[in-house]
Amino acid sequence: MSRSDREHGLPAYVDDLAQTVARALAEDLGSGDVTARLVADHAQARARVIAREAAIICGRPWVDEVFRQLDARVSLDWQVAEGQRVDPDATVFTLRGPARALLSGERTALNFLQTLSGTATATAAFVDAVAGTGCRIADTRKTLPGLRNAQKYAVRCGGGVNHRIGLYDGILIKENHIAAAGGIAQAIAQARALDAGVPLMTEAENLDEVDAALTADVDLLLVDDFTLDALREAVRRTRAHRAAGGRTLIEYSGGASLERVRAIAQTGVDRISVGAITKHLRAIDLSMRLI
Repeated sequence: MSRSDREHGLPAYVDDLAQTVARALAEDLGSGDVTARLVADHAQARARVIAREAAIICGRPWVDEVFRQLDARVSLDWQVAEGQRVDPDATVFTLRGPARALLSGERTALNFLQTLSGTATATAAFVDAVAGTGCRIADTRKTLPGLRNAQKYAVRCGGGVNHRIGLYDGILIKENHIAAAGGIAQAIAQARALDAGVPLMTEAENLDEVDAALTADVDLLLVDDFTLDALREAVRRTRAHRAAGGRTLIEYSGGASLERVRAIAQTGVDRISVGAITKHLRAIDLSMRLI
């Protein structure tokens, strides 16, 4: 996530925040929080949220929206900037207001914060692993249903970059498209004929397909499960293509683990896409305590 994103609001594609929060609150509250009735309606309270482990904090806009929708009288005081690293036992934010609202919003707010912080933290681990190589870590469409835009935002908080947001803002020719079209050159030609006004990307499973993609000067070439030696050769060909005036970027995709990602980056690829940062999610441990 860029400094501009943090200071001036959400990326343009995050246009479903209010609806996402409303669905989450409806899921949890249903017809009403019956346990909160144990607390007097007029009671006021203060609380703080603590990170129980080291993390990249992400999700402030969703937390703010939870309490805005529940009760606008709740005020939050954030102690941590969006995208900031915290140590265990750090206070993330404090809040005050009607006690019922604090208690009713606790779980929904923390669900968003722990999930998005988990995504950002996982992304940052991969970003750190490739530091100094010039390679970027990209996400995929392997996101939690209903949280696509939020997780894509969290990837940027963790220092990664977004691949296409969905099926509408980029053409990605994959092995099944290639098989259906009769070959990679035919698939690319059909994609060009669409004149869709979006980036054209294609996967390649061997060096012949790499050459076909470079000949067509696609925007992004994704090499899938190449050996390191084959990947170095694909990078060499892609750089030669760019030196001759081409524009194609090269990305490795297909099971890049944290242990292996630096070796992949050192081959010279421009990007590595990692489904695990949004798919294999481990939420960050957070807790809220009344003061």
